[in-house]
Amino acid sequence: MALSSPPIHILVVEDNLAHQKITEYALKKSPVPLTTYVVRDGQEALDYLFHENNYVDAPTPDLILLDLNLPKRDGREVLKVVKGHATMKTIPVVVVSTSDREEDITSALERGAVAYISKSSGFDSFNEQIAAVHTYALQRG
Repeated sequence: MALSSPPIHILVVEDNLAHQKITEYALKKSPVPLTTYVVRDGQEALDYLFHENNYVDAPTPDLILLDLNLPKRDGREVLKVVKGHATMKTIPVVVVSTSDREEDITSALERGAVAYISKSSGFDSFNEQIAAVHTYALQRG
């Protein structure tokens, strides 16, 4: 009998409640156990990642789903901090944004994102792209 693997911790950084709910819905379809944690702005994401303020006991995520356009500190800055940090730089970051501009996609990938998902591609396409996160999670697990 195989031991079940521990859940994969996913940090969702999303300020739009509707987009957050759609992402959580898509993630619930995962064939692997997932635990999602949601923060609503860039500063809260950094607090979570650095275990500050309300996040002293927060688990380190195995994967970050990061919106680019966030209040307080935007996703570009969060990505730069994560990928510039000695221990956090190994955490895979998938940018999930309403922007489908080529320069945003290129910039995110050049800054270290492992993938870029456009929320503007429609519900079915978005779900398919989130399914790719499941495949990635299976490979990590």
